[in-house]
This record gives sequence, structure tokens and C-alpha cells, in this order.
Amino acid sequence: MKKYISIIMVAVMTAVLLCACGNKSTAPSENTVSAAGTDKLQIVTTIFPEYDWVMNVLGDKASDAEVTMLLDNGVDLHSYQPTADDILKVATCDLFIYVGGESDEWVEDALKEATNKDMVVIDLLDVLGDSVKEEEVVEGMEAEEEEEEEAEEGEEEEVEYDEHVWLSLKNAQVLVQNISDSLQKIDPDNASSYADNTAAYIEELKTLDEKYQSAVESATYNTLLFGDRFPFRYLVDDYNLDYYAAFVGCSAETEASFETIKFLSEKVDELSLPAVMTIEGAEHKIAETIVSNTKDGNKQILTMDSMQSTTSKDVTAGASYLSIMEKNLEVLTQALN
Repeated sequence: MKKYISIIMVAVMTAVLLCACGNKSTAPSENTVSAAGTDKLQIVTTIFPEYDWVMNVLGDKASDAEVTMLLDNGVDLHSYQPTADDILKVATCDLFIYVGGESDEWVEDALKEATNKDMVVIDLLDVLGDSVKEEEVVEGMEAEEEEEEEAEEGEEEEVEYDEHVWLSLKNAQVLVQNISDSLQKIDPDNASSYADNTAAYIEELKTLDEKYQSAVESATYNTLLFGDRFPFRYLVDDYNLDYYAAFVGCSAETEASFETIKFLSEKVDELSLPAVMTIEGAEHKIAETIVSNTKDGNKQILTMDSMQSTTSKDVTAGASYLSIMEKNLEVLTQALN
């Protein structure tokens, strides 16, 4: 990965030099980055929730900014590799927002090549500080192969943090406020507009948070079981829900062992759970296998959207952070009753 990034860096710096040469003789186009002279604010986000939060803070000033979502074609955060064009956008923007954590290791090298020295950078994990959670392996969950190898060799296991911080509405309120504060500093002329937009949007987040709390308090069950990866740790902790799952949220595993399937199937029966959960994606084979191994073999399979694969096409079609979290609430309510 480091070698890959180094090759990209050479391409990026070449592109920057060529752009600089070109700009000596021609006026910047509307799409030219602000470091090269455009009046538009250049904002780069890695994933969809960050993008949508920015757009809500900008409000009717969105046309005065160029907002880029790097992961805009359904590529998962955990397998994303930046292109030279992506790194060029990062290197020259006014505001860069990323999750942080293991999946964003490429960012450190990209920021070393920044040509806009006034750039403001927001690391979501850094903003949340002590409220960031370590990944946990709960009963019945398959450990990653590398973790098993480290355990066998007696090596000290590195702490890995759960990166899916955006799936907490409480976290979202903190992060949106931080994004707003940064935009107000970068663009003081529109600070009051950003502040008003932020206050209104955070009220919507709070209202939805209260709806989640109410739904959980009135639910029949208090446990979710995922026949899949589990990126909803922050969400279940917000409302004191219990959970079981096949894999941790950042797992690259796709095949569950017989022991895992057996444990999860028996847990569905033991707790009389009405549903087995999955995250977005075309295949839900593990969940289907778990259901087929329960006593009645007739449980619902319900899907919650972790927003890891939301694309620019989805945005164009009207997808928003709030609309997806509202849909997740509907699914959660169904799973707990």
C-alpha cells in the first residue's frame, strides 16, 4: 500500500506542476481548485454521511462550494484505494473530512503533499476522542485470521477502533457541529447562515434520536442478531441494545464457519428472535443459512443500511443521511417486535 501511495504521489506532484504552469497563461476555470484561484470553496469528503452533513450546513450556499465525495461509486471504505486525481483534490482543497482509523492510513501520506497550507482537516475519530470505541469480538463471533495468528505467535494485539462512528445520531450531532465550526472559520462571510443551518439540522438529528430511544423502550426484544458484518456498534450502545454477529464491522471475511452458524442459529431459537439481520448488499447467504438452521426455519431477514456503499447516483436520487437513518429505524422497530 505504501509503495502504491508513493507512485500516486509522484503523479500528483507532476499534475500540480503542470496545472501551475498552465495557470500562468490562462484564467482559472469554474472547476479549478481554490488554491489555483477560484472563488468557490473546495471541500473534499471521503464518505456519504460527511458529504450530506456538509451539504446541510452549507444550505442555500452550496452553489458557492465544490463538494466532492471520494467514495461515490459504491466502493467500501475498507477496500478503497485513492487515485491520483483523488489525492490531487485532497492536496489542494480548503476543507478535507475523513473518518480516520485503519482504513484511512493513506491519508497521512496524502496530506504530506498538500499544496494548500491553509487547509482545514477534520478526522472524525479525533473529533470524538474518548467516545470512540475499540472493536469487540462478542460471543459466537469469528475472529479475524490475523488476530488468530497473532494470538498463536504470542504477539501483542494492536488496538483497532470501530470506524463506523456515523451510525450514531448522537455522534452525528457532535460531528456536524465540528464541521460547521470549521466552515464558519474558513468562510466567515457566511458564518451566520452556516450556524442557522446547523442549529436546524441538529434539531432534526435530536428528534430522530428521540424516536429511536422511544422505539427501543417500547420494543418486545432487546437483542439484534446479524448474519453479517456488524457496523452498528455505536447505534446499539446508544440505546443499550444487545447484539450477536458473524463478524466485526471492519472484517474482510465472507465465509462463516460451521461453529458460527450453529451458535447464531441456536441463539435465534434461544431468544425467540423474530429476525436475522444483514447490512446492505446483494448476497445474504450467511443470514439465509442461519435461518434455515433454526427450529422453524421461517425467520425474517431484515436489512439495515450502514451507508458504506451509498453512491453519487443515490444522492442524485434523493438519498440523505436522515432518510436512511429513518428507514433504519423502521427496520429496527420491525426486528425488535
